[in-house]
Amino acid sequence: MPGFRVHITGSTIIGAGYGTAAWALGDMPPITCVLAGGLCSVAGMLPDLDSGPGIPLKESVAFAAAVVPMMMIHRFHQMQLPLEAMILAGAAIYLVIRFGLSWLLKNYSHHRGMFHSLPAAAIAGQTTFLAFAAEEPLRRYFVASAVVLGFLTHLVLDEIWSVKLGMFGPKFKKSFGTALKFYGPVVWPNLVTYVLALILGALAAGDAALTEGRAAMRQRMEQASRNIQQIPYQWQYRR
Repeated sequence: MPGFRVHITGSTIIGAGYGTAAWALGDMPPITCVLAGGLCSVAGMLPDLDSGPGIPLKESVAFAAAVVPMMMIHRFHQMQLPLEAMILAGAAIYLVIRFGLSWLLKNYSHHRGMFHSLPAAAIAGQTTFLAFAAEEPLRRYFVASAVVLGFLTHLVLDEIWSVKLGMFGPKFKKSFGTALKFYGPVVWPNLVTYVLALILGALAAGDAALTEGRAAMRQRMEQASRNIQQIPYQWQYRR
């Protein structure tokens, strides 16, 4: 199977192309494109969080613990939290991810389990969508999709490396089909994964509706303001 360098290189190349295309063709803000490209690069390591102690687990958890609280800043503003509460909430999120999530992954994850699956890619995108609470809906979809794209890049590379070309055609390793899958051989990981995906999907759908509603209201207010400015004001002179 491909190693850490192959995965991070592949997802970085895909992330750079994704961000560049969005900037050149979709008029996406450059800073948003840089963020999406970086998240796509890092997401290429996420499926290997179940590989036990090593570089993917250490680097991915450390990165998530540092970045997720910063992505939640706008969400904290929407909740009208004071500065002190924001700092405490960010510190709490860091500790939960850095130590709590790391402990769970080391003790309960199974390599090539449901972390290597399409529902897990959806969970990664839904989590990013909920954390990145930008006012513009398109930016949220764009950034969340970057994480899903990086995650899928890892799974595709795993499947490619599980096929070996021989003199009499391709030979499939035992690992073939264990990355791009919808379910695994064990019931409980499947159940937990799908329940989590459904819960996060419902939360993301509700939050998306609120975001799009606020965006539509803001556009109507801006249009009304422009219309008012275009109405000529009739001066009347009174003696």
